[in-house]
Amino acid sequence: MMPVRSIASLAVLAFATSAYADPKTDAEMLKLAAASGCLTCHSVEPGKKGPNGMAPIGPAWDDVAAQYAGKPGASEFLTRIVLEGSSPYSSHWKGKVSGLSMPPNAVAITEGNARRLVDWILAHGK
Repeated sequence: MMPVRSIASLAVLAFATSAYADPKTDAEMLKLAAASGCLTCHSVEPGKKGPNGMAPIGPAWDDVAAQYAGKPGASEFLTRIVLEGSSPYSSHWKGKVSGLSMPPNAVAITEGNARRLVDWILAHGK
């Protein structure tokens, strides 16, 4: 049987090597998200309510990461959604969020920063 200290060390090592485990990166990305207006509609963890107790406006990023985990081209696709917006007619979040679609955000965030944020969100779900 492995000693408890070794098990704990392995757990810490596994968490520390995660792309999302860097507190500096987390703080940078949350600051970028707040400055770009993302946190108006999205949260990181699921289960948060939207205005007046309704469903959240947009999906939680943990849910986004789970939805797109392992899908080829996810980063490029989601970066385009952030910049150009989404169609209310093809939303797979229907019934899970109160927003109908994501508005275009190219005026609020650069393509490079949108990609950084999307990659951070996707890494969060790993």
